[in-house]
Amino acid sequence: MTEHPGAGAGEQSQHPGRNMSSEIAEQPAVFDGLLSDRSALTEVARRVAERGPRFVLLAARGSSDHAALYAKYLVEVLLQLPAGLVSPSTTTLYGAQPDLTDVLLVSVSQSGGSPDLLEVTENARRNGATTVAVTNNPDSALNKAAEMSVNIAAGPEHAVAATKTYSATLLTLYLLVDAIRGGEAERARGLPELAERALEPTEQLDEAVRRYRFADRVLTTGRGYSSATAAEAALKLAETSYLSARAYSGADLLHGPVAAVDTETAVLALCSSGRGGTAMTEVLETVHERGADVCAIGSAAKAVPNSHAVELPDSAEELAPVLEVLPVQRLALTLALERGEDPDRPRGLNKVTRTR
Repeated sequence: MTEHPGAGAGEQSQHPGRNMSSEIAEQPAVFDGLLSDRSALTEVARRVAERGPRFVLLAARGSSDHAALYAKYLVEVLLQLPAGLVSPSTTTLYGAQPDLTDVLLVSVSQSGGSPDLLEVTENARRNGATTVAVTNNPDSALNKAAEMSVNIAAGPEHAVAATKTYSATLLTLYLLVDAIRGGEAERARGLPELAERALEPTEQLDEAVRRYRFADRVLTTGRGYSSATAAEAALKLAETSYLSARAYSGADLLHGPVAAVDTETAVLALCSSGRGGTAMTEVLETVHERGADVCAIGSAAKAVPNSHAVELPDSAEELAPVLEVLPVQRLALTLALERGEDPDRPRGLNKVTRTR
């Protein structure tokens, strides 16, 4: 494992959360940069489209795994191709050698430094897959192992908890999938301005911090594209505030876990305009009736049953997760500080986690 770069421990302790706060604020500019120069990404998309993959596999760990889940929805809905998430241990522990002819493997890693993803990518390429690495490190071993690579161009990230690298990965994956289908990023062009609005301080988010400050457990939930944001929200709350946080898709929540929901349960629900947000209405009616404290976040937050709502500007549904995660990050940051923790230095964690 490698320690994350940044200020010395003494200086950092005087300014807890400084790195995470500044990196959250950088995201509109990062989005603008990605949208301004898509030439390299477009060339990768052209080469992929020429090969006409029959199936897409996505390999990732941690926050990048949530970005891969988002990409799975993009591939299945926008490209109309079957897609799946790789279990790296089938390669690294069990030595599986599947025939991957005509398969596209997209390996997603902010650092490009995880040995298991490197092994998966090398193995897939040997077995016939077209391989693409999506990272924030163009010089990484993962980029060299893949046939093609795409840079998320988020710049150095010093906080252990991924913020700008996560959202930049989401946008990069959207732009890649959109370009493969021949799109010109038309729906994404207003994202930098929408992101600025999504990051503005609000009384609603402050209220969420007050409500969650003394919570012991939080349940996060969403449907469709927003399932990825629910998973990322649970991770952010767990790694910065040490909350017991669990993510469920809205559909899965009603298949058993809802039995554990009561007046002591805090529910963070991602609800943006579109089919996924509409599908959350029945779910939130059920948990609201059971007395749960429901904080709804998204462009459709006020349209679903809630205890309080953090409303976001509207966007195309497939781009909503890029905006939804922004107040989630601010919630995680502020909540950690209110609970006396330093989200830049979560205990037991380093910036790069090496697994096999």
